[in-house]
Amino acid sequence: MAEDLVLGLGGTVDYEIRWDAEVLTALAGEHGIRRDELVTTAPIVDERTLVATVLAFLATGGGGERFVSSSEIIEIFAARFDTAVTLGGTGVRAGIALDRIGVPTVQHLVSIDDTVRRLLPRSMRVVSSATRDTLDPHLIVQYPEGTSVTLADGTVTAPASNRLIFANDAPNREMAIADGLGDALAGAAAFLVSGFNTMQDAALLERRLDDLAAAMRRLPREAMVYYEDAGFYDRSFAAIVRRRLLDRIDVYGMNEDELQEYLDRPVDLLAPDDVVAALTEVHALIPVPALVVHTKYWALAVGPEAHRHRAGLVSAVRTAATRYRVGDACTIADLDDTAALPRHPGGTAVVAAVEERMPSAGVAAHVVDVAHPTTIGLGDTFVGGFLAAVPAAVRAAATRAQDRVPR
Repeated sequence: MAEDLVLGLGGTVDYEIRWDAEVLTALAGEHGIRRDELVTTAPIVDERTLVATVLAFLATGGGGERFVSSSEIIEIFAARFDTAVTLGGTGVRAGIALDRIGVPTVQHLVSIDDTVRRLLPRSMRVVSSATRDTLDPHLIVQYPEGTSVTLADGTVTAPASNRLIFANDAPNREMAIADGLGDALAGAAAFLVSGFNTMQDAALLERRLDDLAAAMRRLPREAMVYYEDAGFYDRSFAAIVRRRLLDRIDVYGMNEDELQEYLDRPVDLLAPDDVVAALTEVHALIPVPALVVHTKYWALAVGPEAHRHRAGLVSAVRTAATRYRVGDACTIADLDDTAALPRHPGGTAVVAAVEERMPSAGVAAHVVDVAHPTTIGLGDTFVGGFLAAVPAAVRAAATRAQDRVPR
């Protein structure tokens, strides 16, 4: 029975800065940044535009990923803060979460260097398309709710905590598919696909999707394919990926920021009517068997197969909440402690309303109150927690199928 969890498609080296509002205030003053310059979509071509973009997101409490014209900008900015070097990428962080609870994985990588070799979990087997060592760091900015940065003409205050990612990563932009991926997929119970969001060449994306489709022909018929959306640098590329992969995707995941990007409007995540309308609209755009949306208040799957994934949602919410509480140093005991925490009452009300009104399954988020939460990698850890429930589910499904075969 195929039981491997194969996670892809690209990993990163992350520079996680320690948030310091005083440093940001000094930078805003040094660069003469004013409130009317704070937009989240301007090209990031130097440190000044990077600082302005960070402050623009902070002012709204938003999160996202943005392209930076050179990695040198990231190096200059990160050098102004206390910085931790970690590993990122949806597949890698999902694999780290699974490693913490004793579940080994197979990871597809497109880049590698000594930092990756040193930090990658020993339980993770690697299939890589990299032909040489490279380092193109991703800048990770986590800001807390209530933090304030002073500008020359006023103050911006974060209405919520969130995370930002900035990068110029050639290997992930090119996303070469390893020759050995098909062999790895032949033993897969589930395959996580993510990472195409950083690509910027449409013709190259089509070729990579050809390569991926060829490898995926080796997947067992019963294997689950989980596709995690992300902040596409070019949103039109998301439609290309959907067109090519949608008929093989079993679960399509996204967070609240990506949901609102698709709808091009804000969604009140605690208003049942608004949530039902949003889920109905986005599922019409992405008609997969199960569309999963995970937010700070709840996680919901909608679609004809949504009911099959309740256990995955419970595991995913618990795992992400545990990372929020304790960061990477997660243990099974920590997961048990999280499971005992209360559920968010507003999230509980939304889940009940959605389950009553449309084919769905949902779980309210845990209420977690810690002084120094970890906001980066929550979506990736959510995916890892979701996949932790897959091997047993696949074995059970296979057993049921065998029981139905006439003897």
